[in-house]
Amino acid sequence: MTTAPAHKIRIANLQAVIWRNSSEKGPWYSVQVKRSYKNGDDQWRETDAMGYDDVLTAAKLLDQAHTWITEQMAVDRKARKEPVAA
Repeated sequence: MTTAPAHKIRIANLQAVIWRNSSEKGPWYSVQVKRSYKNGDDQWRETDAMGYDDVLTAAKLLDQAHTWITEQMAVDRKARKEPVAA
């Protein structure tokens, strides 16, 4: 069974994929940065290797991912504190 990412952020050919994970202490998040490219057969592929021109864009993606996760963690904390309405 495949679980969908919690969120994706894309800038050009780079993408930050945010995963929501569960533990006894509550949810936690992880991030993967991927770069899309076409191979010699004109097929789309993904890699986690970044070139010089990708580094600043990857940093911007990670900054945006950090902001999204911070906001989501606040939502998660609030949800744990409020009782569920019946």
